[in-house]
Amino acid sequence: MKKINLILADDHQLFREGLHALLNRFNELKVVAEVADGDALVDAIVEYQPDVVLSDISMPGKTGIEVCALITQKFPNVKFIMLSMYNNEAFFANSLKAGAKGFLSKEVPKEELIRAIKTVYNGGEYYDKKISNVLIKEYIGQITKSDSSAQSHTLLSAREKQIIKLVAESHTNSEIADMLMISIRTVNAHKNNIMRKLNLKSNVDIVKYAVVNKIISL
Repeated sequence: MKKINLILADDHQLFREGLHALLNRFNELKVVAEVADGDALVDAIVEYQPDVVLSDISMPGKTGIEVCALITQKFPNVKFIMLSMYNNEAFFANSLKAGAKGFLSKEVPKEELIRAIKTVYNGGEYYDKKISNVLIKEYIGQITKSDSSAQSHTLLSAREKQIIKLVAESHTNSEIADMLMISIRTVNAHKNNIMRKLNLKSNVDIVKYAVVNKIISL
């Protein structure tokens, strides 16, 4: 079985080494490098071209967000999960704009960390359930029903509306497939149709749509 190659970036040595030791317990994961600053992270990514990068946001040299923006343009197959101690809307929004596919609190349980790595590696997005509702609520800010992202429900099938609600509730594609008793491939097909119909780009856009149209409340 192919292992998921990881690079860890954090300027706090104790946290970085602890995370490295934790991840090494899982046979499907392999930490190929760990670094303490943004410039070293760029060099390590160029050298190892990992599958997933777990990066702190605030580091010496380039920030994690700056590295993410740079690398996702040059190496689009490298997926970033940003790590933060703070429920900061600007960090969250800027991470998404830079191309990050995940955003986690450093306090997440190990099971959620592993789930996030696997989700992002398999092409999905993962945002820590503990902080995502707070951040998304701030991120959508002044969006109202007059916002151009609010589209008519008549464009959507009943199944697509179900998918939107479950995505907005932070369920993974695998969880949605199990709940609706359909395949993950079918879930992906529905999500692609939703994004095409509503001109959305990511799971966060789906959540914004769900909030604006009162499919869920935060």
